[in-house]
Amino acid sequence: MKEELVILVDEQDNQIGLMPKMEAHEKAVLHRAFSVFIFNDKNELMLQQRALHKYHSPGLWTNTCCSHQRDGEDNIAAGTRRLQEEMGFVVPLKETTSFIYKAPFDNGLTEHELDHILLGSYNGEPAINEDEVASWKWMPLEDVKDDIQEHPEEYTAWFKIIFERFYSHLES
Repeated sequence: MKEELVILVDEQDNQIGLMPKMEAHEKAVLHRAFSVFIFNDKNELMLQQRALHKYHSPGLWTNTCCSHQRDGEDNIAAGTRRLQEEMGFVVPLKETTSFIYKAPFDNGLTEHELDHILLGSYNGEPAINEDEVASWKWMPLEDVKDDIQEHPEEYTAWFKIIFERFYSHLES
């Protein structure tokens, strides 16, 4: 299987090249990414627990799904594709904001991403891809916020950053 390429960007999100995903994470090069947040009618967030064999952040809780855009793929198309691949459903997504973060991991890799936040609504149960997702749950936003403060080690770095910086975007 050919290694996935990520889109290298400058701080204004202009594409400046492509690089194999693992190399980008080894070199901590800024690249484009997205994070999908799915809410139900009770305003609960669908969280996923990352598969236990993931090369970073295995078994940690995070937003509904996240990944990297492919060359020529817009943010909504990428989020829709990955939501189907990881969680087994598709819903309309809306782009809200984006931000840059850098998070080193214990394994020597670093996420350095310009992350686009995508929101959607769904009330069903996902059909999770067990290669990507260990488990899932619905959780009220206030409970997520409290749990992150009580158990930060159980959540991914980017999810904690998004929650800290963009809670008001998620809440509305």
